[in-house]
Amino acid sequence: MPTRLRSVLSAALIALACLLAPCGALAAWAAYGLADTGRYVTAMQPLAADPAVRDAVADTVGAGIMDEVGRRADVRPVRGSVRPFVHDAVRSFTRTEAFRLAWDAGNRALADAVLHALRDEREHEVTVDLAPVTAQVKRRLADDHVPLAARIPVEHTAVSVVPAQDLDRLRKGFHVLEVAGFWLPLSAVVLAVAGIAVAACRRRAVTATGLGTALGGALLGLAVAIGRRLTLDDLPEAARRPAAGAIYDALTETLRQASWLLVALGLAVAAGAWLSRYVRLPGRAPAPAPLRADPQASDLNMTVTSPGDPSGVTRSTPGASSVG
Repeated sequence: MPTRLRSVLSAALIALACLLAPCGALAAWAAYGLADTGRYVTAMQPLAADPAVRDAVADTVGAGIMDEVGRRADVRPVRGSVRPFVHDAVRSFTRTEAFRLAWDAGNRALADAVLHALRDEREHEVTVDLAPVTAQVKRRLADDHVPLAARIPVEHTAVSVVPAQDLDRLRKGFHVLEVAGFWLPLSAVVLAVAGIAVAACRRRAVTATGLGTALGGALLGLAVAIGRRLTLDDLPEAARRPAAGAIYDALTETLRQASWLLVALGLAVAAGAWLSRYVRLPGRAPAPAPLRADPQASDLNMTVTSPGDPSGVTRSTPGASSVG
Protein backbone atom coordinates (compact mmCIF):
# COMPACT_ATOMS: atom_id res chain seq x y z
CA MET A 1 0.00 0.00 0.00
CA PRO A 2 1.44 3.44 -0.85
CA THR A 3 2.66 5.54 2.06
CA ARG A 4 0.30 8.41 1.30
CA LEU A 5 -2.73 6.13 1.22
CA ARG A 6 -1.69 4.51 4.49
CA SER A 7 -1.40 7.92 6.15
CA VAL A 8 -4.83 9.04 4.93
CA LEU A 9 -6.49 5.77 6.02
CA SER A 10 -4.79 5.90 9.41
CA ALA A 11 -5.89 9.49 10.00
CA ALA A 12 -9.50 8.64 9.11
CA LEU A 13 -9.61 5.63 11.43
CA ILE A 14 -8.02 7.50 14.33
CA ALA A 15 -10.35 10.49 13.90
CA LEU A 16 -13.39 8.22 13.92
CA ALA A 17 -12.12 6.39 17.01
CA CYS A 18 -11.57 9.67 18.88
CA LEU A 19 -15.09 10.76 17.95
CA LEU A 20 -16.67 7.53 19.16
CA ALA A 21 -14.79 7.51 22.49
CA PRO A 22 -16.81 10.29 24.24
CA CYS A 23 -20.03 9.10 22.60
CA GLY A 24 -19.36 5.59 23.88
CA ALA A 25 -18.69 6.91 27.39
CA LEU A 26 -21.98 8.81 27.34
CA ALA A 27 -23.95 5.80 26.09
CA ALA A 28 -22.32 3.46 28.61
CA TRP A 29 -23.10 5.88 31.44
CA ALA A 30 -26.76 6.04 30.48
CA ALA A 31 -27.13 2.31 29.79
CA TYR A 32 -25.14 0.89 32.70
CA GLY A 33 -25.15 3.73 35.22
CA LEU A 34 -28.63 5.24 35.28
CA ALA A 35 -30.28 1.99 34.22
CA ASP A 36 -28.98 0.14 37.28
CA THR A 37 -31.11 0.54 40.40
CA GLY A 38 -28.24 -0.03 42.82
CA ARG A 39 -25.96 2.52 41.16
CA TYR A 40 -28.80 5.03 40.92
CA VAL A 41 -29.65 4.74 44.61
CA THR A 42 -25.96 5.01 45.54
CA ALA A 43 -25.58 8.16 43.44
CA MET A 44 -28.66 9.76 44.98
CA GLN A 45 -27.92 8.74 48.57
CA PRO A 46 -25.70 11.73 49.52
CA LEU A 47 -28.43 14.16 48.47
CA ALA A 48 -30.40 13.31 51.60
CA ALA A 49 -28.03 15.65 53.45
CA ASP A 50 -28.12 18.44 50.85
CA PRO A 51 -29.97 21.51 52.25
CA ALA A 52 -31.50 22.51 48.91
CA VAL A 53 -32.84 19.00 48.30
CA ARG A 54 -34.21 18.73 51.83
CA ASP A 55 -36.04 22.05 51.52
CA ALA A 56 -37.53 21.04 48.17
CA VAL A 57 -38.69 17.70 49.56
CA ALA A 58 -40.15 19.38 52.65
CA ASP A 59 -42.13 21.86 50.55
CA THR A 60 -43.42 19.16 48.20
CA VAL A 61 -44.40 16.67 50.90
CA GLY A 62 -45.89 19.37 53.10
CA ALA A 63 -48.01 20.70 50.23
CA GLY A 64 -49.17 17.18 49.43
CA ILE A 65 -50.21 16.54 53.02
CA MET A 66 -52.15 19.80 53.17
CA ASP A 67 -53.90 18.96 49.91
CA GLU A 68 -55.02 15.66 51.38
CA VAL A 69 -56.19 17.42 54.53
CA GLY A 70 -58.12 19.94 52.45
CA ARG A 71 -60.07 17.19 50.71
CA ARG A 72 -61.50 15.87 53.96
CA ALA A 73 -64.45 17.86 55.28
CA ASP A 74 -63.93 16.86 58.90
CA VAL A 75 -60.49 18.48 59.12
CA ARG A 76 -60.89 21.25 56.54
CA PRO A 77 -61.86 23.98 59.08
CA VAL A 78 -58.55 23.66 60.91
CA ARG A 79 -56.43 23.52 57.77
CA GLY A 80 -54.96 26.98 58.21
CA SER A 81 -53.95 26.41 61.82
CA VAL A 82 -52.30 23.09 61.04
CA ARG A 83 -50.25 24.31 58.05
CA PRO A 84 -47.34 25.89 60.03
CA PHE A 85 -47.01 22.80 62.20
CA VAL A 86 -47.02 20.53 59.18
CA HIS A 87 -44.27 22.41 57.35
CA ASP A 88 -42.12 22.71 60.47
CA ALA A 89 -42.55 19.04 61.23
CA VAL A 90 -41.70 18.02 57.67
CA ARG A 91 -38.57 20.20 57.63
CA SER A 92 -37.52 18.72 60.95
CA PHE A 93 -38.22 15.25 59.62
CA THR A 94 -35.83 15.78 56.68
CA ARG A 95 -32.95 16.04 59.18
CA THR A 96 -33.55 12.64 60.75
CA GLU A 97 -32.24 9.18 59.98
CA ALA A 98 -35.77 8.11 59.11
CA PHE A 99 -35.81 10.60 56.25
CA ARG A 100 -32.58 9.19 54.83
CA LEU A 101 -34.10 5.72 54.91
CA ALA A 102 -37.27 7.03 53.27
CA TRP A 103 -35.17 8.88 50.67
CA ASP A 104 -33.36 5.69 49.68
CA ALA A 105 -36.61 3.73 49.61
CA GLY A 106 -38.30 6.36 47.46
CA ASN A 107 -35.44 6.50 44.97
CA ARG A 108 -35.33 2.73 44.76
CA ALA A 109 -39.06 2.61 44.09
CA LEU A 110 -38.70 5.34 41.47
CA ALA A 111 -35.87 3.55 39.66
CA ASP A 112 -37.66 0.20 39.75
CA ALA A 113 -40.86 1.72 38.38
CA VAL A 114 -39.13 3.53 35.52
CA LEU A 115 -36.91 0.60 34.52
CA HIS A 116 -39.83 -1.82 34.65
CA ALA A 117 -41.84 0.48 32.40
CA LEU A 118 -38.93 0.87 29.94
CA ARG A 119 -38.53 -2.90 29.64
CA ASP A 120 -42.26 -3.50 29.45
CA GLU A 121 -44.25 -3.26 26.23
CA ARG A 122 -47.45 -1.92 27.77
CA GLU A 123 -48.48 1.69 27.40
CA HIS A 124 -49.26 3.07 30.84
CA GLU A 125 -48.36 6.00 33.04
CA VAL A 126 -45.40 5.48 35.34
CA THR A 127 -46.29 6.38 38.94
CA VAL A 128 -44.70 6.13 42.38
CA ASP A 129 -46.59 5.70 45.64
CA LEU A 130 -45.66 8.20 48.37
CA ALA A 131 -47.72 6.59 51.11
CA PRO A 132 -44.66 5.29 53.04
CA VAL A 133 -43.18 8.80 53.28
CA THR A 134 -46.50 10.28 54.35
CA ALA A 135 -46.88 7.60 57.02
CA GLN A 136 -43.47 8.44 58.51
CA VAL A 137 -44.31 12.15 58.56
CA LYS A 138 -47.60 11.37 60.27
CA ARG A 139 -45.83 9.43 63.00
CA ARG A 140 -43.44 12.33 63.51
CA LEU A 141 -46.36 14.77 63.85
CA ALA A 142 -48.03 12.50 66.36
CA ASP A 143 -44.82 12.24 68.40
CA ASP A 144 -44.63 16.04 68.49
CA HIS A 145 -48.27 16.19 69.71
CA VAL A 146 -49.46 18.20 66.71
CA PRO A 147 -53.25 18.69 66.85
CA LEU A 148 -55.23 16.34 64.61
CA ALA A 149 -52.02 14.65 63.43
CA ALA A 150 -53.53 11.24 63.99
CA ARG A 151 -56.40 12.11 61.65
CA ILE A 152 -54.15 12.92 58.68
CA PRO A 153 -55.06 10.36 56.01
CA VAL A 154 -52.34 8.07 54.71
CA GLU A 155 -53.54 6.94 51.34
CA HIS A 156 -51.76 5.36 48.43
CA THR A 157 -51.18 8.51 46.40
CA ALA A 158 -49.80 7.78 42.95
CA VAL A 159 -47.38 10.48 41.81
CA SER A 160 -46.89 10.63 38.05
CA VAL A 161 -43.28 10.23 36.94
CA VAL A 162 -43.46 9.53 33.19
CA PRO A 163 -46.60 10.28 31.13
CA ALA A 164 -47.91 7.45 28.98
CA GLN A 165 -47.47 9.43 25.75
CA ASP A 166 -43.74 9.86 26.42
CA LEU A 167 -43.08 6.27 27.40
CA ASP A 168 -42.75 4.87 23.87
CA ARG A 169 -40.18 7.48 22.87
CA LEU A 170 -38.17 6.89 26.03
CA ARG A 171 -38.33 3.13 25.54
CA LYS A 172 -36.88 3.36 22.04
CA GLY A 173 -34.12 5.67 23.19
CA PHE A 174 -33.32 3.33 26.08
CA HIS A 175 -32.97 0.33 23.77
CA VAL A 176 -30.65 2.34 21.49
CA LEU A 177 -28.50 3.30 24.48
CA GLU A 178 -28.27 -0.31 25.63
CA VAL A 179 -26.86 -1.33 22.23
CA ALA A 180 -24.64 1.75 21.84
CA GLY A 181 -23.29 1.47 25.38
CA PHE A 182 -21.57 -1.79 24.44
CA TRP A 183 -20.66 -1.36 20.79
CA LEU A 184 -19.47 2.25 20.70
CA PRO A 185 -16.59 1.84 23.19
CA LEU A 186 -15.59 -1.45 21.55
CA SER A 187 -15.65 0.13 18.09
CA ALA A 188 -13.55 3.05 19.29
CA VAL A 189 -10.83 0.70 20.56
CA VAL A 190 -10.86 -1.42 17.38
CA LEU A 191 -10.66 1.63 15.11
CA ALA A 192 -7.82 3.15 17.12
CA VAL A 193 -5.79 -0.07 16.97
CA ALA A 194 -6.45 -0.41 13.23
CA GLY A 195 -5.44 3.20 12.60
CA ILE A 196 -2.16 2.75 14.44
CA ALA A 197 -1.45 -0.56 12.69
CA VAL A 198 -1.80 0.81 9.16
CA ALA A 199 0.04 4.07 9.84
CA ALA A 200 3.28 4.76 8.03
CA CYS A 201 4.70 6.32 11.21
CA ARG A 202 3.21 4.53 14.21
CA ARG A 203 4.74 6.83 16.80
CA ARG A 204 3.02 9.77 15.19
CA ALA A 205 -0.24 7.79 14.97
CA VAL A 206 -0.10 6.93 18.69
CA THR A 207 0.52 10.59 19.53
CA ALA A 208 -2.45 11.67 17.41
CA THR A 209 -4.67 9.03 19.03
CA GLY A 210 -3.73 10.22 22.51
CA LEU A 211 -4.35 13.88 21.71
CA GLY A 212 -7.65 13.08 20.00
CA THR A 213 -8.81 11.04 22.99
CA ALA A 214 -7.93 13.89 25.35
CA LEU A 215 -9.82 16.34 23.14
CA GLY A 216 -12.86 14.04 23.11
CA GLY A 217 -12.80 13.84 26.92
CA ALA A 218 -12.63 17.62 27.17
CA LEU A 219 -15.58 17.98 24.81
CA LEU A 220 -17.54 15.45 26.88
CA GLY A 221 -16.93 17.46 30.04
CA LEU A 222 -17.97 20.63 28.23
CA ALA A 223 -21.17 18.93 27.06
CA VAL A 224 -22.00 17.93 30.65
CA ALA A 225 -21.54 21.53 31.80
CA ILE A 226 -23.67 22.91 28.97
CA GLY A 227 -26.36 20.30 29.67
CA ARG A 228 -26.48 21.38 33.31
CA ARG A 229 -26.96 25.01 32.37
CA LEU A 230 -29.71 24.22 29.86
CA THR A 231 -31.49 21.91 32.30
CA LEU A 232 -31.59 24.50 35.05
CA ASP A 233 -32.65 27.28 32.70
CA ASP A 234 -35.67 25.24 31.58
CA LEU A 235 -37.05 24.97 35.11
CA PRO A 236 -40.09 27.21 35.55
CA GLU A 237 -39.40 27.85 39.25
CA ALA A 238 -36.09 29.47 40.13
CA ALA A 239 -36.41 28.25 43.74
CA ARG A 240 -36.06 24.65 42.56
CA ARG A 241 -32.80 25.24 40.66
CA PRO A 242 -30.39 24.60 43.58
CA ALA A 243 -32.01 21.24 44.29
CA ALA A 244 -32.14 20.35 40.59
CA GLY A 245 -28.50 21.32 40.20
CA ALA A 246 -27.50 19.07 43.10
CA ILE A 247 -29.43 16.16 41.58
CA TYR A 248 -27.89 16.77 38.15
CA ASP A 249 -24.39 16.84 39.63
CA ALA A 250 -24.99 13.61 41.54
CA LEU A 251 -26.29 11.79 38.47
CA THR A 252 -23.49 13.00 36.18
CA GLU A 253 -20.60 12.52 38.61
CA THR A 254 -19.57 9.25 36.93
CA LEU A 255 -19.75 10.90 33.52
CA ARG A 256 -17.52 13.76 34.64
CA GLN A 257 -15.04 11.26 36.02
CA ALA A 258 -15.06 9.45 32.67
CA SER A 259 -14.31 12.70 30.85
CA TRP A 260 -11.35 13.44 33.11
CA LEU A 261 -10.15 9.86 32.67
CA LEU A 262 -10.18 10.25 28.88
CA VAL A 263 -8.25 13.51 29.13
CA ALA A 264 -5.62 12.05 31.47
CA LEU A 265 -5.27 8.81 29.51
CA GLY A 266 -4.98 10.61 26.16
CA LEU A 267 -2.36 13.06 27.39
CA ALA A 268 -0.37 10.26 29.04
CA VAL A 269 -0.33 8.21 25.82
CA ALA A 270 0.65 11.23 23.72
CA ALA A 271 3.42 12.21 26.13
CA GLY A 272 4.75 8.65 26.23
CA ALA A 273 4.85 8.43 22.45
CA TRP A 274 6.62 11.77 22.18
CA LEU A 275 9.21 10.90 24.84
CA SER A 276 9.94 7.53 23.22
CA ARG A 277 11.84 9.40 20.49
CA TYR A 278 14.55 10.24 23.02
CA VAL A 279 14.73 6.92 24.82
CA ARG A 280 17.20 4.33 23.53
CA LEU A 281 16.38 0.72 24.25
CA PRO A 282 19.03 -1.07 26.35
CA GLY A 283 21.34 -3.46 24.46
CA ARG A 284 20.63 -1.86 21.12
CA ALA A 285 23.87 -0.72 19.49
CA PRO A 286 23.80 2.42 17.39
CA ALA A 287 23.87 1.94 13.65
CA PRO A 288 27.43 2.15 12.19
CA ALA A 289 28.28 5.27 10.27
CA PRO A 290 28.59 4.79 6.50
CA LEU A 291 32.10 4.63 5.06
CA ARG A 292 33.24 7.63 3.06
CA ALA A 293 35.96 7.53 0.44
CA ASP A 294 39.03 9.69 0.98
CA PRO A 295 39.18 12.23 -1.87
CA GLN A 296 43.00 12.43 -1.66
CA ALA A 297 43.39 8.67 -2.14
CA SER A 298 41.71 8.85 -5.53
CA ASP A 299 44.54 11.02 -6.82
CA LEU A 300 47.28 8.52 -5.95
CA ASN A 301 48.59 5.89 -8.37
CA MET A 302 49.86 2.53 -7.22
CA THR A 303 52.76 1.18 -9.31
CA VAL A 304 52.94 -2.60 -9.37
CA THR A 305 55.87 -4.54 -10.84
CA SER A 306 55.10 -8.06 -11.79
CA PRO A 307 57.99 -10.27 -10.60
CA GLY A 308 57.30 -12.85 -13.26
CA ASP A 309 57.25 -10.38 -16.11
CA PRO A 310 60.57 -10.69 -18.06
CA SER A 311 60.05 -7.38 -19.72
CA GLY A 312 60.27 -5.59 -16.39
CA VAL A 313 57.37 -3.35 -17.36
CA THR A 314 55.71 -1.61 -14.46
CA ARG A 315 51.98 -1.00 -14.36
CA SER A 316 50.31 1.88 -12.57
CA THR A 317 47.08 1.31 -10.61
CA PRO A 318 45.03 4.36 -9.49
CA GLY A 319 44.53 4.82 -5.80
CA ALA A 320 47.62 2.86 -4.59
CA SER A 321 51.23 3.69 -3.66
CA SER A 322 54.26 2.58 -5.66
CA VAL A 323 55.62 -0.88 -4.87
CA GLY A 324 59.12 -1.82 -6.19
